[in-house]
Amino acid sequence: MNRNPVTSSNIASIGYDEASATLEIEFLNGSIYQYFDVPQREYEGLMSASSHGSYLAHNIKGRYRYSKV
Repeated sequence: MNRNPVTSSNIASIGYDEASATLEIEFLNGSIYQYFDVPQREYEGLMSASSHGSYLAHNIKGRYRYSKV
């Protein structure tokens, strides 16, 4: 999955696969997480948020299944 680099104090890059509705987050510490069944609107909201980390914490974490890659 292609990820786009972002400017964040915690997140290095963000990717999204529309076909599988999978959101992939690479953190600055090198860990990568995949969140499953994430609607595209959530990805778009995350990418346009003024704080990617805050958006992730409030709208993604705890709402969608995830796996550490």
